[in-house]
Amino acid sequence: MAFEIDVLVTYAEKDNESAKKSDIGWVTNFKKFLELMLFQVLGQRPNILLKGEFDSVTASTMDNAAVLVTILSKDFIQSGRCLDSVEAFYKATSSSKSNRVFKVLKAPLSNQEQPPRLRDLLGYDMYQLDTETGQMKEYLDFFSQEAEKQYWMKMVDLAYDIHEALILLKEGEQKTEVKNIFKRKTIYLAETGHDLSVQRNIIKRELQRHGYVVLPNQTLPQHLNDLERAVKKDLADSTLSIHLVGSAYGEIPEGADRSVVDIQNKIAAEESLAKKSRKEDFSRLIWIAPNLKNASDRQKAFIDTIRRDVEAQEGAEILQNPLEDFKNIMREELLESPDSTEEDYSGKAIYLVHDRIDHLEVKPFKEVIEKSGFKVLMPEFEGDLLELRKNHIDNLRKFDGAIIYKGKVNDQWVRMKVLDLLKAPGFGRKKPIKGKAILTETNPTSTLESFKSHNMTLIAGDHNKSMESLKMFLEEFKA
Repeated sequence: MAFEIDVLVTYAEKDNESAKKSDIGWVTNFKKFLELMLFQVLGQRPNILLKGEFDSVTASTMDNAAVLVTILSKDFIQSGRCLDSVEAFYKATSSSKSNRVFKVLKAPLSNQEQPPRLRDLLGYDMYQLDTETGQMKEYLDFFSQEAEKQYWMKMVDLAYDIHEALILLKEGEQKTEVKNIFKRKTIYLAETGHDLSVQRNIIKRELQRHGYVVLPNQTLPQHLNDLERAVKKDLADSTLSIHLVGSAYGEIPEGADRSVVDIQNKIAAEESLAKKSRKEDFSRLIWIAPNLKNASDRQKAFIDTIRRDVEAQEGAEILQNPLEDFKNIMREELLESPDSTEEDYSGKAIYLVHDRIDHLEVKPFKEVIEKSGFKVLMPEFEGDLLELRKNHIDNLRKFDGAIIYKGKVNDQWVRMKVLDLLKAPGFGRKKPIKGKAILTETNPTSTLESFKSHNMTLIAGDHNKSMESLKMFLEEFKA
């Protein structure tokens, strides 16, 4: 269906008033910038019409508008004329199945203050908050560093979302066929604390540009029961969830004792376990910000749980590295196909996990394993981060048994490698793990002893003793 108006922008008159008559109003600037962004995305100049509070609007105008953008403010929600325009558009587009209404917040408004029609829609916050006073300020300089971080980020988000809506409408509301570069189609990008909202938007935009459906696509409910239902529904439709964890603990919903960030992670872990039992494809990426010096005690406890609790890690890969490195890993995760051809080692592949510092010490054990008839998979230490991780993930998919060698490394390093083995099924393994062991040429510490509860065999003692114990382990493995 062809529309005469691509975007109809409705606003309260006061929101376009400027202090000086010579200055351009906020809404007029918004229209100019949105035209610029949409032109870059669409490849052609969009037809954007401003509809002020006292401008007449007819049913035919509403019928001829593809999408409606509402500029929400205190003045807007107190204007009967503005609210009538919203209702008129919903009435004119009642037969439409796709979302055609977008809400831009010129000033902060609680969910309850917003018109009921618009509460569930994702909002595009285009105001500036003073971090010291907590007071809202309008952007006077749209090209300042602050505006670049917030206003323009949201403008780009809005432009891409409107672009998607226009494409769907142009195709008769049938989802367009996006070039199938990736296997996965729907991704759950968990809501974050306020400190990572910009980073989340960057990742969301990149995923959408590559043809993914990104959930949640509406504001999460504020009550615990409704929130859990919404998150479970979105995760059920997804094949990957991405969780960004920073210094801020996040908002706590009504009726809950933990944050939205915490709740989403918990439900995703449960969903991962359920999908694994049904043999459905689902994986998780958890990114923890490298700098957590401003984290509260509660947030530190939550992060510690993520790192240590096997249940919280269900099906997840946990990374604490620079954001750009994480984004590269995310791209690699999406590009990898779990159906890729794997070498068949006929049940005889041992992954000898060790650190670069122990590379020489591990060689005699490698020779014994090979003489016992096994192919030995080894970690790589040369190359960039992405290549090294890809090798590690490939080995986690292929091995039949794994041996973690503890030489000069500490117990914390061993614990991280044990967790990698526990998470191996989440990396697309198609066969069971037949045996796991920790090998050390010293007397075992209490920490190493504790890993026995994870079905790990502990091979310890001096060189001769550990070598004999290794041979026994390999014989049992064969049997």
